[in-house]
Amino acid sequence: MDKVRLAATKIIYAVTEKGAYANIELAKTLRQEKFSDLDRRFCTELVYGTIKTAVSLDWKLQKYLSRPIEKVDAKILSVLRLGMYQIFFMDRVPNSAAVNESVELAKKISGIGASKFVNGVLRSAVRNPEKSKFPEGDDAESIALKNFHPTWLVKIFVEEFGIDHAKKICAADNVEPPLCLRVNFLKTSREKVLAELKNFSAQVEESKIAPEGIICKSHGALDNLKILKLGLCQVQDESSMFAAHFLNPQAGEFIIDCCAAPGGKATHIAELMKNRGKILAADIHEHKIEHIKQNAKRLGVKIIEPVLLDAREIGEKFFEQADRVLVDAPCSGLGVIRRKADLRLKKNPADLDSLPQLQFEILSSGANALKVGGILVYSTCTILRRENENVVEKFLSANKNFELVEVKKFLPHIDGTDGFFCAKFRKVRNGMHRF
Repeated sequence: MDKVRLAATKIIYAVTEKGAYANIELAKTLRQEKFSDLDRRFCTELVYGTIKTAVSLDWKLQKYLSRPIEKVDAKILSVLRLGMYQIFFMDRVPNSAAVNESVELAKKISGIGASKFVNGVLRSAVRNPEKSKFPEGDDAESIALKNFHPTWLVKIFVEEFGIDHAKKICAADNVEPPLCLRVNFLKTSREKVLAELKNFSAQVEESKIAPEGIICKSHGALDNLKILKLGLCQVQDESSMFAAHFLNPQAGEFIIDCCAAPGGKATHIAELMKNRGKILAADIHEHKIEHIKQNAKRLGVKIIEPVLLDAREIGEKFFEQADRVLVDAPCSGLGVIRRKADLRLKKNPADLDSLPQLQFEILSSGANALKVGGILVYSTCTILRRENENVVEKFLSANKNFELVEVKKFLPHIDGTDGFFCAKFRKVRNGMHRF
């Protein structure tokens, strides 16, 4: 039996049934298993591909089942999804191999009866692929199925951006994103890191958005990349790097990062401040405070003070003390679907309904921590108006002592980056908003 497919099946089950994160489970598995580079790549493709297409795979799978898909044992469903992905979306895998290996997986996981069931379903799919052909059309369901998105989400994209842009957003979500690195100017230069990456057989180019940014279109295993371990750079998308520059921190200032974990933006701010001043890096999750500390230590950042704190309390505890405040708010993450395939399965409409109020409360709290004349930046990694422009409009309506300086929005299908939103405000006079 194929150990790579078994490992992939276990990861898919953990993600779809246990709520695990695909990137974390995959990284953990690849560190534990002694796979060759070829097998590592195959396992990665199986996991991310199956999870990315899971919504559409289930629609196809139901066409070959005599029972509702919800009645299929969860572990066997993971085997079926993996098999279906290979049959319909991996041309280089022979259908016979996809079926036979899936049968062996089912036998190991659940016995002879399950293996016969899997064999029957997958052979039916191979014999009659037209039975599960996606419908043609410009309706939300057709766009969703062809682009592996939940229908409810495509309906929102269509409502906000129109049919043509919705299609392009979905297509951009399916493009494999490049690895983006932020060079740590406290330790090195972009030229030196570029040279090191070329020695690592990586295909690289400079970012046109961020002066520290490097785009890696091909690279080896990140665990072997010494420049990351040595803190010479940090993994971060170009659009996300923009936030620290938008804030424009100055050496010697007191800056608050309200939702700081795992510390990517806080450490970037520290680097721009040349390690002079103070950054309060707050987060509500205790285990994430350690991530901030680890990242700061690796990058040689000495001015960050990690604090376990609900961001909604920051305004009261640090009233009008900060020179600048960054509110990188909790959000739906719909701008980073191309990097996080499991978002398609984990998110639901209820999440989108509850987030804007939380975002407004954190933004209002951060505003209260700012000195008069100070700069406040609100950022998210989503593209939806309800979490971005609407929150900004509500904040300005409730806080007449702030003026909007600038807004910047990155869209994957237009800018080639992750989806990202930034709004910059200036506090022009005193005034505390209670929410």
